[in-house]
Amino acid sequence: MSQVTEFFRVPPSQRDHVPAARIALSVAVPLLFLLVVGRTDLAIYAAFGAFTSIYARNEPIRARFKHQSQAGVLITACVMLGALLSNLGAPEPVVLGITALVAGIGALLAAYLTLKPAGSLFFIFATGAIGSLPNAAPTWQAGLIAAVSAALSVALGLAFKYVGEGIRGPVMPVPEHHGLTTGQLWAHAGRFFLATGVAGILGSLSGLSHSYWAMVAAAAPIAAPDLSARLQRGVHRVVGTLGGVGVTAFLLSLQLQSWHIVVFVIILQFLAELFVGRNYSVALLFITPLALLMTELASPGGTSSLLQARALETVIGAACGLAVVYIFRSRSERAADTQAIPLMRQAANGGK
Repeated sequence: MSQVTEFFRVPPSQRDHVPAARIALSVAVPLLFLLVVGRTDLAIYAAFGAFTSIYARNEPIRARFKHQSQAGVLITACVMLGALLSNLGAPEPVVLGITALVAGIGALLAAYLTLKPAGSLFFIFATGAIGSLPNAAPTWQAGLIAAVSAALSVALGLAFKYVGEGIRGPVMPVPEHHGLTTGQLWAHAGRFFLATGVAGILGSLSGLSHSYWAMVAAAAPIAAPDLSARLQRGVHRVVGTLGGVGVTAFLLSLQLQSWHIVVFVIILQFLAELFVGRNYSVALLFITPLALLMTELASPGGTSSLLQARALETVIGAACGLAVVYIFRSRSERAADTQAIPLMRQAANGGK
């Protein structure tokens, strides 16, 4: 019962509106600029660059500057790689294969650099989404837009020290070193590569579009700190995404123009950051339409197929991620599971 209760629990806000406002502003400035100059087709590159602002959310200013700068470089590199794949006309298997490599290498670098959020979800998303575009912007242009947007995010991260973010309130300790052995780092990377690789293959075989969504969903649970959190994260991913698809269906039924989409993306980013640290499934009610509206802005297409693909690819990917985290548990996690079985049986028998 405690697991069920925990699933629906939304803890009180810890001044979440402050980082949420900063991150939403990081997205708003470049997107509104592109809207004014009539180039919303380039918004996807700016939005990915702005995801730099999500990193180091609860860290002191100096640590935030360091980690956001590192994350910005990695995200910009992934945007450029995706644009290069699109410009070269790379077939889907090549895009998915390279995205799986990015998943593994990105997870390794994120762990080594102690980036938070952990894992390679944003690197996968940037590479796969842009690499799958039929006509991406020139590689240099996509990279420049992402880099400028990322730099703005880093600057706003510094500027928000004047409103107390990163100074007042609880400060998360920032480790100077990842504390993992070389073997653990490679095993961590291997889980991301295997889960996203299998998810990409199954997503492609499903015949649906946007197979990289399955890869993103597969990566989501692996980044959690332990097995229980990983399993819960996977279930949250599916439940929240399915709810978010419903939200997206409603928004797209409104016959949105480009400026409507930009405004909704900014609002959804703010709402997502209000809840992402408190209840992942609630946050996905806003993250899902945010991602889908970005996709629609970059490459308008059929609404029905877009929504169907998002829902089913997420289920496929989450299943792959959960399978990998369960099969490739650490020795301590297996021991904990073994010890938990008698307790579960005792609870099932009424404590006798």
